[in-house]
Amino acid sequence: MSALFPLLAILAYLASGFIIALRLFRNQGDGGALRLLALALGFIGVMLHAVPLYQNMVSANGLNMGVFNALSLIAWTITLLLLISSLTKPVENLGIVIMPVSALAIFLDSRFQTVHFLTDQVSPGLTIHILVSMLAYSLFTLASVQAILLAIQDHHLRRRHPGGFIRALPPLQTMESLLFEMIAVGFVLLSLALLSGFAFLENMFEQRLAHKTVLSIIAWFVFGTLLWGRYRFGWRGQKALIWTLSGFVVLMLAYFGSKVVIELILG
Repeated sequence: MSALFPLLAILAYLASGFIIALRLFRNQGDGGALRLLALALGFIGVMLHAVPLYQNMVSANGLNMGVFNALSLIAWTITLLLLISSLTKPVENLGIVIMPVSALAIFLDSRFQTVHFLTDQVSPGLTIHILVSMLAYSLFTLASVQAILLAIQDHHLRRRHPGGFIRALPPLQTMESLLFEMIAVGFVLLSLALLSGFAFLENMFEQRLAHKTVLSIIAWFVFGTLLWGRYRFGWRGQKALIWTLSGFVVLMLAYFGSKVVIELILG
């Protein structure tokens, strides 16, 4: 049974991603039965994913936030945010990337195990810091996928080739608005994560945290500059893509870079 839930979750995610791709390439971007089926399979995948995630993370020694557990948890959070957002906004197309990546995260978490316990002595304030940081990272991940999709759409429209799956996407203006909504909310969450870190951690610049703090602050400046450029100069297209992906890569290095080095390479 312990192997059944990960397998079923992987199949549900892959099936959902496949149906989303099928809708796009068949130019069926207006909703309908296929959209509902993709979302239903996605929600089933999220529920199934939660079972091995809980089993791998929760133990008598505290929460195991090893690199693959953390990757699986963030994938679960990203997928859940995507599905909930898809109920009111046309963002389900991001599942063409998110669903297979989440399936891969489950496979890695079930195949490889690393250990990094958060003990029961972790304060509520630090727990809030971790959760807010995870939400911020999840939103910026969605924004990065949205930026790539938007850049592809803009490229095709500029060259007057609006055929294929581009025709099934929402209008370019809607795609841009969704992108900057994600970035704006993610920026607020990242700001709260940094503030809570300084408030609840004794020293954000101690040796084991210094690189995370510095990189997170750099990412904060990158996304802040992007939002300011959008407001002041109307940045869009290629410029928005570069700034979004740059900030995302810096933020990814801030969290996963050290975990990979410490837990996989040195560990």
